[in-house]
Amino acid sequence: MSAHDNSAPVAQPARFAFTPANLEKAKAHIAKYPPGRQASAVLPLLDLAQRQHDNWLPRAAMDVVADMLGMARIRVYEVATFYTMFNLKPVGKHFFQICTTTPCWLRGSDAVVAACKKKLGIGIGQTTADGMFTLKEVECLGACVNAPIIQVNDDFYEDLDGRSTEALIDALKRGEKPPVGSVKQRQTSAPDGGPTTLKDLSFAGGKR
Repeated sequence: MSAHDNSAPVAQPARFAFTPANLEKAKAHIAKYPPGRQASAVLPLLDLAQRQHDNWLPRAAMDVVADMLGMARIRVYEVATFYTMFNLKPVGKHFFQICTTTPCWLRGSDAVVAACKKKLGIGIGQTTADGMFTLKEVECLGACVNAPIIQVNDDFYEDLDGRSTEALIDALKRGEKPPVGSVKQRQTSAPDGGPTTLKDLSFAGGKR
């Protein structure tokens, strides 16, 4: 499968406007802050614009946000380029953020990355030619006890290995949405194999 590199220049749309529904949401965010502090709403408004625009932020959208908040446009650009949650170029429908920080690496994130590359035929920072998948390497996703982890758009898939990563990709290709969380069906962050302590619950409910 061929791919395109997300580091290449991308054509920018000339105009952007919030949909009526999103404009109301934007106004509601701005209203949370006192007069003169509207700039505090920059993060939620950028997030709203990104979600409306296929999960990436064109400069036209940043300009609209800046004008709504009475901010210098360069200040909004500074925010958008600082936070890695904002994508400044197009990404695939299924945006894979693969954690390779130490806990995930120790638990086998190399195999997860290799499975993605093998199954999709692309490398880190690339998008499949059909626009369905983008791979990005990220730092800690904050769920280290269930490592390795991939964040797909807003969803976390945990306890992955090579085989389960390939199964996740296959399911997404079929148009399915696998259950989020541990692919091993672990309950939250409980140890593999079930509880190892506090097994005797006879004391619960006042029983001793």
